[in-house]
Amino acid sequence: MRFGSCIRAFRVVATCNRKWTNAFPLASSCIGPYNATQKRGFGSDHEEYSPHWETPTHFNFAKDIVEKWALAKPDHTALWFTNGQKEHRVSYSELLQEAKYIATALRARGSPNLALVVLPKVLPWWVINVAGSWCGMIISPGTSMLRPHDISFRLSQSEADCLICDAHLARQVDDSTRDVPLRILVSENNDHMPGWVSYATLLEEGRQQETVECTATKGDDVAQLFFTSGTTGYPKMVPHTQASYGLGHRLSVFKWMNLRSDDVMWNVSDTGWAKAAWASLYIPFIAGATVFVHQMAHFDANVMVDTLHKENITVLCAPPTAYRALVQCDLSSRPFRALRRCHSAGEPLNPEVMYTWKAATGLDIREGYGQTEMTLLCANFHGMKVKEGSMGKISPEYDVKILDDDLNEVADGTVGQLAINLKERRPPGLFKGYMKNPKKNEEVFKGDYYLTGDKAYFDSDKYLWFVGRNDDVIISAGYRIGPFEIESALQEHPAVAESAVVASPDPLRGEVVKAFILLAQNEYRNMDRDQLAKELQDSVKKVTAPYKYPRKIEFVESLPKTVSEKIRRVELREREYNQS
Repeated sequence: MRFGSCIRAFRVVATCNRKWTNAFPLASSCIGPYNATQKRGFGSDHEEYSPHWETPTHFNFAKDIVEKWALAKPDHTALWFTNGQKEHRVSYSELLQEAKYIATALRARGSPNLALVVLPKVLPWWVINVAGSWCGMIISPGTSMLRPHDISFRLSQSEADCLICDAHLARQVDDSTRDVPLRILVSENNDHMPGWVSYATLLEEGRQQETVECTATKGDDVAQLFFTSGTTGYPKMVPHTQASYGLGHRLSVFKWMNLRSDDVMWNVSDTGWAKAAWASLYIPFIAGATVFVHQMAHFDANVMVDTLHKENITVLCAPPTAYRALVQCDLSSRPFRALRRCHSAGEPLNPEVMYTWKAATGLDIREGYGQTEMTLLCANFHGMKVKEGSMGKISPEYDVKILDDDLNEVADGTVGQLAINLKERRPPGLFKGYMKNPKKNEEVFKGDYYLTGDKAYFDSDKYLWFVGRNDDVIISAGYRIGPFEIESALQEHPAVAESAVVASPDPLRGEVVKAFILLAQNEYRNMDRDQLAKELQDSVKKVTAPYKYPRKIEFVESLPKTVSEKIRRVELREREYNQS
């Protein structure tokens, strides 16, 4: 069965009766350019607003969002690129036109069903996302740090019939991807490789043909397919629809970020993650804002400070790792030129960092919480009092409960499972379930609830406080890393008999990967431990994405296990945190 058929069979029709409301004042019958002079659809009190919107029968992000802005404000900047020396700006009309060319060429080449897109922060990433929506092609993004092994896994699981990447990765996967029907090479140097179609060629093909009409996609047609890490297996596939992201992120736009079309937003996120789809694509384009893209090769806090000092950037969204590094810089001598709102997401942000940041800049960092599986679940919304260390209050689009292990609601102040109540209404921004993973779906959809896998509690003011995860996913510098992948990579080295990978606290990254390794009975037992640790780290970097490698390694004689011989990672993780 083709993946598209799987997705169509997978759709779930909501059973609850919901009315489409005019909660957001829009310029079209569905959604479109926002008039900055209008009220944003929220009352003065966040808690008075409860948007119960319905997934429309037909909706297309490229048509109903991007094209509306391209027509209303054709010269307004959609994308502002810089590498520190030169810059390039692309208007909404230019972005849409190039996307239409690519969509036309893709249609002429057989209309791929699903494309694995692995690109750095370059213009084609945005063009292809818009083009995919226009022609009905599902986009599955991946970080440019993925290795050939990761690419092969994702191609196989998603049944992708198109691969889009840069020349560096194309050379690495050329042999292993020859059975992919369409391979597109994105290169600033106009590189050419046999068996690959260059992006420039595709663009020219589209220019030479009559532009295709936008595909009449349904609101519940899958638009994005994300891979998210787990604890007992390889990454899981999370589908999101044209509406779940194209409409589901409106609350983030108008209430959390309070975004306007005259804003310039800088989101510090790799293009391979859902966070980039959130804050580098859907959220700013819904608002008609300008996306600022710094193409620095590696994260550099001082470059960020200099840029915020020199450029008219008004909104910053960054992971806690970035803020931790930024507060180590000299902020007093380089005041920010235009910054007025700051946001954080991806992992909990230390209260001390928030205090230091505000003392230096005068700005609050408004933390938001969501998962790849959903849109914004809770946040320190605009205009709301910030309680440093809290994730804020629940989004009115979700009904959130804190439950005990028997799915009973617990009192305020009591730690429990963070869950979404689905009994009365299934939020359109929540995914329908993992693709090809019924076992995992049974674990997270229990009774009338979706279980997030996180532990939290409400205080007496209904602010939500994050406690930890009840699975083993490691969040390091905003990256979600599943231990099974790292253990599998370690297992490929002959020195390793068995391993267990857990999170270890780190002052900069929040958490880092630590591996407990039981050595095989061979010559490696006599090797210098520091040298062996370095060799194992290098080995993991060759097998999977480099950010996943264990920054800490401890050699042990045994691993804690249950009576059924399952490794007790929780015991190792608690040991790490108790030592910190």
